[in-house]
Amino acid sequence: MGKKTSYDYGACHVCGEHMVERQIKQDFWIKENLVVVENVPAGVCPRCGEKVVRAEVGQQLAALLGNAERLRETQTISVPVIRFEKAAA
Repeated sequence: MGKKTSYDYGACHVCGEHMVERQIKQDFWIKENLVVVENVPAGVCPRCGEKVVRAEVGQQLAALLGNAERLRETQTISVPVIRFEKAAA
């Protein structure tokens, strides 16, 4: 078995820093439900935090999220929701 080589994501399109490969959690809103996908391979900018995924990863995410049966079989978490209010001056 050879060593796994990481994908070269190139420069960040926001700030120009070289992106590094990381495993991220990515959130999606599907029919007013929040879904979080863990361990998504992505390029992450160490300077500004911008994230990008390769086209094939995006296609795999679309297939995964389109599988309603799989979504029903997953774990769930509670997420606090806070209403934004402008601070008093």
